[in-house]
Amino acid sequence: MRRSNKRDEKAQAGGRETLPVVMESHASQNPPQRAVLGVLAENGQCLRSCSQGTTAVRCFSGLENVIPGKNMLPTCVSSKQGFTVYVDELEQESTYNSVGIEEVEPSICEVDTTTVKPSFHLLLDLSTVSPMLVDTSLQSQCEDPRGHKLDIMGIVEYAEDIHCYLREAEVRYRPKPCYMRKQPDITTCMRTILVDWLVEVGEEYKLHTETLYLAVNYLDRFLSCMSVLRGKLQLVGTAAILLAAKYEEIYPPEVEEFVYITDDTYTKKQLLRMEHLLLKVLAFDLTVPTINQFLLQYLQRHGVCLKTENFARYVAELSLLEADPFLKYLPSQMAAAAYCLANYTVNRHFWPETLAVFTGYSLSEIVPCLSDLHKACLDASHQPQQAIREKYKMTKYMQVSLLEPPAVLPLQ
Repeated sequence: MRRSNKRDEKAQAGGRETLPVVMESHASQNPPQRAVLGVLAENGQCLRSCSQGTTAVRCFSGLENVIPGKNMLPTCVSSKQGFTVYVDELEQESTYNSVGIEEVEPSICEVDTTTVKPSFHLLLDLSTVSPMLVDTSLQSQCEDPRGHKLDIMGIVEYAEDIHCYLREAEVRYRPKPCYMRKQPDITTCMRTILVDWLVEVGEEYKLHTETLYLAVNYLDRFLSCMSVLRGKLQLVGTAAILLAAKYEEIYPPEVEEFVYITDDTYTKKQLLRMEHLLLKVLAFDLTVPTINQFLLQYLQRHGVCLKTENFARYVAELSLLEADPFLKYLPSQMAAAAYCLANYTVNRHFWPETLAVFTGYSLSEIVPCLSDLHKACLDASHQPQQAIREKYKMTKYMQVSLLEPPAVLPLQ
């Protein structure tokens, strides 16, 4: 799959001190206005006076000393500038220690280029007879005639195995469908406001769509296990998208950026402690199937026009706003319902036979989820949370949020 196996290592946070199960209210420290999301007040309303944000994204360093040259032989590059980790200290506050790369003795790194270069060249030549036979068929399938790299999930040899694994994993890492009933101080309306804000954050920092889906998954799984007061709900959401960005993005925004978008409602120390608690509650299980992953598989298996694809992405994101009823459906079912609704809206077709065979879902099994998603799509223009609709009004998405699905679906 596309992600690096080392991305979970970036999700390390500091501080042994954890928050209590029921967190104390933070309302007394809230300033009158917030950068994007306001205080979740007693009536659940949101103070949405958006100030102008920043689009600057700071990059991680660590490979500045690697300079490409003509001779690409392995060389030992020593760097004293490493990365920063947060080290726990007993009975003390968290401190920041710089961990660098140890210098290696030059004698170990010396390479005779006159003898290594020819054999190194032969290893890269796929046409040369070698003890290791290289299958070039998959290499040709990974590139289209224009030279663009294709997603490995689209390769037939892997697609079915990947889909089976995701179908098993989605059951293990799904949140509890009715967890909101056990939350003493927050409501579904507050969660909707928070998710709507996360969409705005993703657009502000140009995060991947998968980052948004992961953040909502982390949020729901955390709330399934922990009771949170409304004053700390935005802190949980901010920590969730911080973790998702560290996992999914190549250059995630720094912690200070996430503190900034809350208009300094919470401190950097609070955010890092919440990140630490979030990781402990999630047991560091950050690799989870999402609606977006299944939808991409379906679109690769049975392609549709670009407008249909964008509309399917739009209605799939609409499902993130409402915990009830959509949390009771599996991500694979939600992706199938989004595909069906988009395909019928644009092409007047529902569920192709190729996808029915590939997924094992018949149209009758998708109908309950499809009906709920259709209703949410019809009501989207009347809801106070409009971040997703505004996002898909842009030209790059072909303004698909302006499309109206049929008032009635012929499902009977």
